[in-house]
Amino acid sequence: MIKLSFCLRRLPHLSREDFQTYWREQHAPLVAKHAKTLGILRYVQVHAGHDALNAGIAASRGAPDAYDGVAELWFESADAMAANTSEAAAKAGAELLADEKKFIDLANSPLWFGDENVVVG
Repeated sequence: MIKLSFCLRRLPHLSREDFQTYWREQHAPLVAKHAKTLGILRYVQVHAGHDALNAGIAASRGAPDAYDGVAELWFESADAMAANTSEAAAKAGAELLADEKKFIDLANSPLWFGDENVVVG
């Protein structure tokens, strides 16, 4: 299994609440709609919150500003993703990207594929 981690920063004109509401209520159903076509096996949204706890832990480490959330998506394998070259997959990917441009600061939101290394749990 391969995992895509997407660290999200909201567009500057959106409040965190507006960003999270759009992400949860508009974008999530769109991902669910296209999950089978794109080979998404699992999709999780991690929404930022707990500001007092975050401030304390960030200060103790000299950490940069937190993300507004993290999207986690699991796929069967890199090979399966590479083999998914259907027109339907391309169309679904384009629709998701067009929607992401409505609420995510893409230039400041890193994403990468990786493999999980479970240490606890």
